[in-house]
Amino acid sequence: MSSEYAKQLGAKLRAIRTQQGLSLHGVEEKSQGRWKAVVVGSYERGDRAVTVQRLAELADFYGVPVQELLPGTTPGGAAEPPPKLVLDLERLATVPPEKAGPLQRYAATIQSQRGDYNGKVLSIRQDDLRTLAVIYDQSPSVLTEQLISWGVLDPDARRAVASHDEG
Repeated sequence: MSSEYAKQLGAKLRAIRTQQGLSLHGVEEKSQGRWKAVVVGSYERGDRAVTVQRLAELADFYGVPVQELLPGTTPGGAAEPPPKLVLDLERLATVPPEKAGPLQRYAATIQSQRGDYNGKVLSIRQDDLRTLAVIYDQSPSVLTEQLISWGVLDPDARRAVASHDEG
């Protein structure tokens, strides 16, 4: 396994773990010691090769298909992708409904469609942000600033919106 592939695989492993709100030590605790934090961390950094068997077991532990953990093809080692748009659902719950009602309903619909009820964070696509901008009668960049001010969206989202506007 090339070191670049191992790093891409590791990034996928880390993304799945963090999406589930788990720290490395959280993985060790949840797995009752089956997955050691130091080992999972070394897989995520690409420092240690993971066998197909262990990858399948890790996918099962995370409750995702193995192919979700495999790196996709990126033409010529493309530049770093823009940050994902991740809604903080716990913060969203604290925003008054008269402001956040449409976003709360939209997020609940996405969660229902995905069967994703972790209740902490929700990744959305650029298309979702554009749809929400129409609902809120604002441009995507103005809505992004609003969501950041509510603490619902990470300030890094500005780069995702800016890079998409350029493309």
